[in-house]
Amino acid sequence: MLFSLQVKGYQGLMGAMKFAAKVVPMPKPTLFTGVDSSLELCDAIGQMGTKKVLIVTDEMLVKLGVLDKIQKRLTKNGVEFVIYDGVLPDPTYDQVENGLNAYKQNKCEAILAVGGGSPIDAAKVIAARATNNRAIKKLAGMFKVWTAPAPLFAIPTTAGTGSEVTIAAVVSDPVTHQKTPLIDPKLVPMVAALDAGLMTGLPAHVTSATGMDALTHAVEAYISKNASSDTDGYAIAATRLIMENLSKAVKKGDNLEARQNMALASYYAGLAFTKASLGYVHAISHNFGAKYSTPHGLGNAIVLPYVLDYSKAEINDRLADLAEVSGLKKGNESNAELAQKFIDKIRAMLKEFNIPEKLDALKTEDIPEIARLALKEAHYNYPVPKYMDQETCESFIKQMVA
Repeated sequence: MLFSLQVKGYQGLMGAMKFAAKVVPMPKPTLFTGVDSSLELCDAIGQMGTKKVLIVTDEMLVKLGVLDKIQKRLTKNGVEFVIYDGVLPDPTYDQVENGLNAYKQNKCEAILAVGGGSPIDAAKVIAARATNNRAIKKLAGMFKVWTAPAPLFAIPTTAGTGSEVTIAAVVSDPVTHQKTPLIDPKLVPMVAALDAGLMTGLPAHVTSATGMDALTHAVEAYISKNASSDTDGYAIAATRLIMENLSKAVKKGDNLEARQNMALASYYAGLAFTKASLGYVHAISHNFGAKYSTPHGLGNAIVLPYVLDYSKAEINDRLADLAEVSGLKKGNESNAELAQKFIDKIRAMLKEFNIPEKLDALKTEDIPEIARLALKEAHYNYPVPKYMDQETCESFIKQMVA
């Protein structure tokens, strides 16, 4: 009875959030696309009169020379730069504060994020902290970035997070390892570049995991109770592009067409879930990441088919749509049959990409706490098609024990 009343409360809030998504404008970055579009973005930074930028990235991208052409183009445009490469996977408060210190000490005027989701998320929070004299925990939650952040530009080097277009940034408490989400339309970068030329050197396992991350965004947005006609369009486009291009990008990393299509798919998926929101896949995966440092894309890939199995009866029609755009419809299959085909396709992709169906690090004794925290994140935040209580969530996660 109590859980039933709670579900009604969740549903009421989700309805309000759906209304808010319709009336609150969601900004999109000015977008450059294609090989060397990152250099066009550098031109734009110079054209805006920016004199000095903080480049937020990670050490490996600097060592690989990914930033070389970007640095030369900024210099050509009369833009000075300082590199902060202290961002690690699942960035923490102290990494943000170190970046903020570099921004202030060098009297920077704007921030250029270059990298995957971690550098872009860190850059978003640095930009917010630069203009809001409030601790990260005070900025966390919904719409708490009161003053517009410092000008922010983004060049993603992976096709997965969609962070270049989303209104969210996630950083972790370095002591408790709990994820801290900041959600505010002001966090969307001013300008972004989808440059496939920067992605050709990604290893196959990174390409596949980030691609499955993008697919999870699209799927969770499409089955969300807060889905709308525009989010459906973005989610469908993202799913179609991923199904047509991810395997190609994994098998042949220098396939520029596949890489560019995956970058666009990630962008579309980001647009979809920014308004329609996410679900239990992310709630559980986030806690795998917090507990075991499981890479986010890998965690999503493992959890996704289990969540779809759990919710299947409520979302057969929606999964059937995704199956059709994935090229899985061959005759007069029922929606239930198509839904199962789509779930089976995801499991086949995991096998193709050597992604396990279970999490080796997962310990049975950790499951109650993981379930509690996952439900805490999901309920009152995510408009899932079918809710679960603590007992159900624990039994659900147990299926993922290796």
